Amino acid sequence: MTDRRTELAANLAKVEERIAAACAAAGRGREEVTLIVVTKTYPASDVRTLSELGVRHVAENRDQDAAPKAAACADLPLTWHFVGQLQTNKVRSVVGYADLVQSVDRPKLVQALSGEAVRAGREVGCLLQVALDAGAGGRGERGGVAPGGIEELADLVAGSPGLRLGGLMTVAPLTGEYAGRQRDAFERLMDLSTDLRRAHPAANMVSAGMSADLEEAVAAGATHVRVGTAVLGVRPRLG
Repeated sequence: MTDRRTELAANLAKVEERIAAACAAAGRGREEVTLIVVTKTYPASDVRTLSELGVRHVAENRDQDAAPKAAACADLPLTWHFVGQLQTNKVRSVVGYADLVQSVDRPKLVQALSGEAVRAGREVGCLLQVALDAGAGGRGERGGVAPGGIEELADLVAGSPGLRLGGLMTVAPLTGEYAGRQRDAFERLMDLSTDLRRAHPAANMVSAGMSADLEEAVAAGATHVRVGTAVLGVRPRLG
């Protein structure tokens, strides 16, 4: 465990240096960017160690992994983000532990989240996942609402009991006009965030950038970066 703690501390320090350097290069204060550590596939013991090392935001993308891990770490001062594609039959479980759902992309999901949040007596923050590879009315390869659908979905979240509209999230697309152009993709997301905040000023979160492209996200103006591999390492394949 000591070796693992040392490894995590060293990795976290390297990521912190990268974020600080990216903020400095962009003329931004380090406090403007929040690090979310994506702990998918890693055990609750790693989450506990990360908390001891000062991490306050963690993310998961599969409920079957996240629910028991969140329960095991319920005593820790953590904010839990759900970042994966979310089916409505998992909403009740996710609302039980997630403080923010970053992958809201369709009305049916908004309605389900609202119903469960009210039932549980909780307020759940929602980020709209934007698919920059989506066609005019479609969804992206990895989920997400097309830019043209943001306004309507945002209004629905804002008007739904138990939910709080937090802002926007994207994953750098692998296909379409932004493939391989992470900085351009993140700048496009920032433009969409500016549009959103005209109607919803408090929806100022912009979640973008991961281990490989966090610098581009910070340069574009992201408020949150989601980093997994660079902190936790590459998990070996089983078998």
